Amino acid sequence: MRRLFAPFVVLLALAFTASAADTVVEEIVARINNSIITRNDLKKSKDQLGNEAREKNVPQADIEKREADILRDLVDQQLLVQKAADLGITGDTELIKRLDEIRKSMNLNSMDDLEKAAEQQGVSYEDFKQNMRNSIVTQAVIGREVGAHIQMTAEEAQKFYDEHKAELERPEQVSLSEILVAPVKPAATAKEGDPLPEPTPEQLAEAEKKANAVLAEIKKGAKFDEVAKKNSDGPTAPQGGELGEFRRGMLAKELEDRTFGMKKGEVTDVIRTKQGFVILKVTEHTAAGVPPLKEVEGQVQEAIYLKKLQPALRAYLTKLREEAYIDIKPGFVDTGASPNQTKPVIVAAADTQADGKEAKKKKKKFLVF
Repeated sequence: MRRLFAPFVVLLALAFTASAADTVVEEIVARINNSIITRNDLKKSKDQLGNEAREKNVPQADIEKREADILRDLVDQQLLVQKAADLGITGDTELIKRLDEIRKSMNLNSMDDLEKAAEQQGVSYEDFKQNMRNSIVTQAVIGREVGAHIQMTAEEAQKFYDEHKAELERPEQVSLSEILVAPVKPAATAKEGDPLPEPTPEQLAEAEKKANAVLAEIKKGAKFDEVAKKNSDGPTAPQGGELGEFRRGMLAKELEDRTFGMKKGEVTDVIRTKQGFVILKVTEHTAAGVPPLKEVEGQVQEAIYLKKLQPALRAYLTKLREEAYIDIKPGFVDTGASPNQTKPVIVAAADTQADGKEAKKKKKKFLVF
């Protein structure tokens, strides 16, 4: 329906080692059906929140509010992950897709290389994958169980538009695409950022001739983006020459004077620049002021959707709490708790860990409450 965001912190479950080498001690602070949340989970989440707050200069009052909700968010996550399992949502396909996108962005040859890169940075690859899987399945549950049921009317859209016109106001701007014909091409051995040698008169003449031939091809009906991919020497060539949006004052005066006087779809003549000869196309020209509702309807609907999502999601999570067995250790507070929650029956727990070729049982002790 729409893009969803994951409003919950996804954390790695950590443990600390006691004096006995084969015993892991974890202090449980919450049980949600068959899952647990430990004090280490809370500490990890608080540390992550502190790091993010420092990077974004979050006000102290907001930090304290978010810290108070850490346990709530962890319970929320467990409930959504468990609901995903009930619905048969595994996230396997999307997980593979996202990992492969990360691999490509890092210019790695294989998934094994991605795993090695994670380990070299001190990150557990299995924990990293589980973290990503949890994010995928929780978003899927939110989309299916909550987002799909959110509705809005034309009257709501009009009301939001009328009340937020000041926020919707925008300056005049143009979206541009380019085709650059450079008289001197960088040598294969040149380092990025190195200045190019001054072009000779013959190189300039040859580049201008090519640029005019390219412009003639466009005027005959050739698609600008396809011509850019084949002929442009600019870094935007793979994207069909797409440069992005520009407000007044962002371009050189000569380019601004030309492009801001053009309509959507129009193409400039060949323009001489320091980089060579450029042809610009205005792919969009937005007038200053408040656009009509029709132009920003998607933006308005997205804003209304997000406004409705939070209370709807909180109501859904309250329902999940009331259907689950949840127990919170005294001294800890789940700010999303419902008075209708049911405490679980406590059972012993153990886990099996593989060690080399021989599998042996690893005892896990819990500081119960």
